[in-house]
Amino acid sequence: MAKKKLVVLTGAGISAESGLKTFRDSDGLWNGYNIEDVATPGAWRKDPKLVLEFYNMRRKDVAEAKPNAAHIILAELEEDFDVHIITQNIDDLHERAGSTNILHLHGEIFKMRSEKNEELVYEIKEDILHGHTAEDGAQLRPHIVWFEEAVPMIEPAAALTKTAEIFLVVGTSLAVYPAAGLVNYAPWPIPKFIVDKRLPYTSSVHNLTAIEKPATEGMVDLKEMLRALR
Repeated sequence: MAKKKLVVLTGAGISAESGLKTFRDSDGLWNGYNIEDVATPGAWRKDPKLVLEFYNMRRKDVAEAKPNAAHIILAELEEDFDVHIITQNIDDLHERAGSTNILHLHGEIFKMRSEKNEELVYEIKEDILHGHTAEDGAQLRPHIVWFEEAVPMIEPAAALTKTAEIFLVVGTSLAVYPAAGLVNYAPWPIPKFIVDKRLPYTSSVHNLTAIEKPATEGMVDLKEMLRALR
């Protein structure tokens, strides 16, 4: 019997419980930096060394973090479902937890690319320094989607969401677009679930079950609920 397709959208809330700072704190800063100074094309043009320094620190933070119970439960769900994860996170905690089908909407911290050619992408575990170049001679930059940049993986993510038989949102406020709009691509009649410690406005979403708990706690509850849908 074929497994049902479970499509999952994850956000910063799931990684926060592994000790990684959420995408945007309430004071509008990101790890103490103004987003405009480290996460826009303008910031890169103005001070690439600062941008590289910021992401080098984030890479170290991710390397030291460990998957939490929510990541692990999502990986375990592959035993019963055809699980596809769409993540807004740039970390590799889903991979390390054992999930096998992961689409990164906003890039990956352990990859870098040419600032001129988006196709020249390389693995990176160490620091990227100013003066490090790709094979085309251009400066290497983090393989991250910054504010004001297009999100090239949003179309594949939308197409995947349309094929879901169950749709799940974990650890995201549904405030960052275009990712937040993916819920609107999930087929109207299918079961939908959201797990977050602060539930966003979702009254327009049909057939939705909301679990207002941190991801690690809420996923324990959800795993039990999903048993009935196998």
